[in-house]
Amino acid sequence: MLKYHNILVFIDPNKVSQPALSRAFDIVQKEEHAKVTLFLCCYDLSYEMTSLTSKEERQSMQNVVIQEHNEWLQSLIQPIDCHNVEIDTTVVWHSHPFQAAIIEVLKHNYDLVIKATHPHSKLSAIFFTPTDWNLLRKCPVPVLLVKHCHWPERGNILCAIDCKSADENNHHHLNNHIINEAKSMAKIINAKVHIVNAYPTPPVNIMLELPEFDPIDYDAGLKKFHKKILEDYAQKHSISLQRCHLKQGLPEDVISKVAYSIDAELVVLGTVGRSGFGVALLGHTAEQVIDNLDCDLLALKPEGFISPITLD
Repeated sequence: MLKYHNILVFIDPNKVSQPALSRAFDIVQKEEHAKVTLFLCCYDLSYEMTSLTSKEERQSMQNVVIQEHNEWLQSLIQPIDCHNVEIDTTVVWHSHPFQAAIIEVLKHNYDLVIKATHPHSKLSAIFFTPTDWNLLRKCPVPVLLVKHCHWPERGNILCAIDCKSADENNHHHLNNHIINEAKSMAKIINAKVHIVNAYPTPPVNIMLELPEFDPIDYDAGLKKFHKKILEDYAQKHSISLQRCHLKQGLPEDVISKVAYSIDAELVVLGTVGRSGFGVALLGHTAEQVIDNLDCDLLALKPEGFISPITLD
């Protein structure tokens, strides 16, 4: 059964290599009745600002640029052996690529967006919001951020879950969603599924304010609590306990270290869309993980998520 049958591939017009396109065909090459759409967003502010041409002339100039990009996309398709897959191209004129991509998702019911990514500098992470960060926050369907061109056979997929409490429905549903998506991907690419959970260190403020507080007992109890929930998930999903990883520390550090240690080709985790100055400055776990990972990242939204981008 094909997990993703309608895939939108975010094409970078400034790159010769297109790892996102390669990844799309890794996913659908063994399936029938799948569709892959190459998406490109173009924009030139000078075409909007000139006062020497009419609106119709500016539109005509934009159409020429769109047609040139569409012809280039067609050239990317030609060498691909895709007899089982329907391939289409879409070029749009829009000043915000992430918003244009999400509008396409909403219009045409894509079930996966694939985009190549690259490390962000710490400076840009503080002062700017890259396109892939906006996709992580606002895209209503899974987003696969690609760093490499090929997935090895019989590799490892790492799914990162939150074991704060299995009784919290939101956490519980998202954890199961993450593991199920990882298992589906594992079937497609013949990989093994691992689970990772990070549990926190004893809070410093409590240790300072309560002299009787025993950090060793607290730490042991916290580890036991997380270990039990982690193993319950593993048992429910028929995942070997040898492929369960429980580490103390910040999630973004633990996830990247475990991914490196098992040579993961893909990390699957959940994201929660947020907005405002706080998130623009600090980011969230998925965003912070991106720069630390040397593999692909599949980011999922919780059940009931509604994108702030809408069709007008």
